[in-house]
Formats: sequence, structure tokens, C-alpha cells
Amino acid sequence: PLLARWTENYDCGHETAFWYCILDKPFDIKQVKGNIRYKINKGNRLFEIKQIEPLNYTEELFHVSVAAYEAYPPKYRPAVNYDVFCKQIENYSASIKNNKTLFYGAFFQETQELCGYHIVNVEKEYMECNTLKVMPSYEKYQINAALVYKWVIDATAFIENGGYLHNGTKSINHETAFQEYLEHYFGFRKAYCDLKVVYKPNIKILIKFLFCFLKILGKIDSIRVVHSINSVLKMEEITRNGRKQVDKRKYKHI
Repeated sequence: PLLARWTENYDCGHETAFWYCILDKPFDIKQVKGNIRYKINKGNRLFEIKQIEPLNYTEELFHVSVAAYEAYPPKYRPAVNYDVFCKQIENYSASIKNNKTLFYGAFFQETQELCGYHIVNVEKEYMECNTLKVMPSYEKYQINAALVYKWVIDATAFIENGGYLHNGTKSINHETAFQEYLEHYFGFRKAYCDLKVVYKPNIKILIKFLFCFLKILGKIDSIRVVHSINSVLKMEEITRNGRKQVDKRKYKHI
């Protein structure tokens, strides 16, 4: 590998440049604002969300994935291979049987068409949003709200018993506001931590050199290879900011 990446000081209690997006309190729809409650209820009214056996819906799930990825910017839009996708579905099906995965499908009530899906990894202490994909044309009907609501409600007892839900870390590669959406609609919060990155010696020299051109590279980020480089430089920037924050905290106590 060219680099190693990990986190330390999970949920440290003070703001840092990196975080996990988590929910560690049961969600109560009665506690959210009226306009948010309206949108969640709209999604619940228009879609039936249920756990499914993905092998029974391979074709439909593939079409949802293709439609969802077509809305991604070209600089990080992945190619969806049908054979590879089918193998992934087989793996998820096996994982469901081992109680390591939840697989939700979203069906439009009017047509019973499968319009989205949500895959959740299940561990002893947490549940992780693995993948959430929907057809973009159905987003206006609050399909995302319906899928997330089903997850957080199903996980109520899990959270009450000390578990938590998470949607991964601060986004490095993708341009997304989904974590802000989870915070605003469903009470997720940032569990701050410190990002650590260590490079191979020759790569470290290259990163230091490229970091001098961070602003210039940012202006041509639409180029796929440049975007990949910028993702690494973004991690480097976060670790540098983290070190500055540590220095400030140390200075504050002197």
C-alpha cells in the first residue's frame, strides 16, 4: 500500500477536523420540526420499506444502481458491471443469513416498483450504513427519508441497549450533503476524532511537493486523476489541521 490511514481519540468531546456521523439516541419523530416531520411522513406514505432477500430482486437492484450512479459527477462515477454486481448480491444474501447485514428495499406504493435500497452492516456495537441508492427521479417523493426512517426505528432497541448507528466518516472523495441531512432530519451528530495518515517514504515526498499546489489542483478537480490526487491531499490537509489544533490545546494549558 502507498499509505496507511486510521483514526484515534474517537468521540473525543471537542471539535476536530475529522469525524464519524453517528446516532446514539433513539429517534423520536415527535421531536423534529413540523416541516421535517411532514417530509418523513410523506416518504412513509408513498413508499413501502421492507427487508428483502436481494437475490429475488437482482435485476431491479442493478437498474437502481445504474440510475443512481448516473447522477454522480464523472470525476468519481464508478462503472457498474452486471456480473460483479450479481456476485455482490450473492455475498450480501449470505451475510443476511449470518445476521451481519440488513437489506432494505423501497417500493413505490402506486406501482410497487423497487425504486431504492439500503444496505446496513451489523456489528456487535454498531450498525453501519454500507450503501444507500435510489432512483434520482423518486427523491422528490422523500424516498431517502423513508429508507432512513425505517432503519432508525428498527434500530431503536439496539440503540437503547448501548449500540449506535453510523454513516461513516467525513467524506473525502465524494461531494455530498447526506451527513448534514442525517443530522438535520434524524438527529445524527458528529463524533469527532483525529485522522492519522502515514505514507511510504517516496510517496511522502511527493505529497509534500503536491501540497504546495493545492489551490491550483483544486481548480482542475473535475479531471478524474486529479480528483484522486486531491482526495489524498485533502486527508493531508485534515491531518495538518489536526496537528495545529493539538498544538493550540497544548498552548492553552501552559
